[in-house]
Amino acid sequence: MNVSGDYFQRAEQLLPGGVNSPVRAFRSVGGTPFFTKSAKGSRLRTVDGKDLIDYVCTYGPAVHGHNPEPVRRAIAGALEDGTSFGTPTPHEVALAERVVDMVPSLEKVRFCNSGTEATMSTLRLARGHTGRDAVVKFTGCYHGHVDSLLVKAGSGALTQGNPDSAGVPAAFASTTHLLPYNDPEAANALFSEKGEEIAAVIIEPYPANCGLLLPEPGFLETLRRLCSRNGTLLIFDEVMTGFRLAPGGVQELTGITPDLTAMGKIIGGGLPVGAFGGSREIMDTLAPLGPVYQAGTLSGNPLAMAAGTAALDLLRELDPYADLEHKGAFLQEGLLAVARQKGLPLQVPQAGSMFSLFFADEPVRSFDDVLASDTDPFKKIFHHALENGVFLPPSPFETCFISTAHTEADLERTVAVLGDALRQL
Repeated sequence: MNVSGDYFQRAEQLLPGGVNSPVRAFRSVGGTPFFTKSAKGSRLRTVDGKDLIDYVCTYGPAVHGHNPEPVRRAIAGALEDGTSFGTPTPHEVALAERVVDMVPSLEKVRFCNSGTEATMSTLRLARGHTGRDAVVKFTGCYHGHVDSLLVKAGSGALTQGNPDSAGVPAAFASTTHLLPYNDPEAANALFSEKGEEIAAVIIEPYPANCGLLLPEPGFLETLRRLCSRNGTLLIFDEVMTGFRLAPGGVQELTGITPDLTAMGKIIGGGLPVGAFGGSREIMDTLAPLGPVYQAGTLSGNPLAMAAGTAALDLLRELDPYADLEHKGAFLQEGLLAVARQKGLPLQVPQAGSMFSLFFADEPVRSFDDVLASDTDPFKKIFHHALENGVFLPPSPFETCFISTAHTEADLERTVAVLGDALRQL
């Protein structure tokens, strides 16, 4: 009996494509998506009764694995008092204190309800603070479904074979300048021509929505220098990398200080949340102190704030980053060893608990490299893995995530399953 198939047939009549987020539809890899009944630790259990080692991790938030006990207790405790009040609560102050303490560039933070809201708000704030309209983004970087940023985006837009989106007025997109990732010469040229017009540069410092890209030495430093020289705000979108690669994200690892940071995922403990922050001077441009309006009925929701506080406290207690790096390197090395034996052109970029698979002869450093890679082998690997109890993101253009709950046995099983898939190519 195919319970997932029955659910999907019902869902297709009610939800566009049968899903509430495009990549879940399996269009990129083929087949019908499974439906999840429950999750615990490193495992998902489907409605069909199958257990899967999960490397999607809710697309990033589940750094502690699924349903960790401290987060469950925090949510249950907050629920005793209610679900939402429309007033300030102690929970949002507690989470704000932790976020500001952990992220080097933050003096103040504003909570919202998603990563998309966070990036959208950083752009509005940057434009309001600088009095300029133009922004710069990088091809392949995905910053949520913000109108002016759905230009050469990654993530689900790329998975669907349409990096842009219908419904975005040309006038919105015209305020966005595109640059290639890892190309400092192109950035220098744009700023030489239009530097005084640019309000903000927004970037995923480690792009993770077109697979995983890593910066070449000096690239992020060049952006920081250009922004400082031209009065432009540098925005790091750390919705994925924040709290996952280090307590303070990529900016802690690199020592590069952005002017604004967008966050999400881990800081909600698995519940919907977003946040953005920066210096007091910039953040005080927001209403009610300044002229830049931003609001949200459920912003600072007590359940999400309590869950996020518990998740960050657990990170500080465990300090798992060296162990997560070890786990990521173990998977990378195991897969590359099989690829070398088979003579396969496999690239496995990895940083901490994040990794992805590209079939290309040379390391993948840019969006053009991503598009030039061969995606057909990934589809075969995906289905072989799923049939053998390992769940990878259902797209060659998404990043895989590892959690503290993944055991040595999980990792060994994963290398064995994916290794078998590679040998069958």
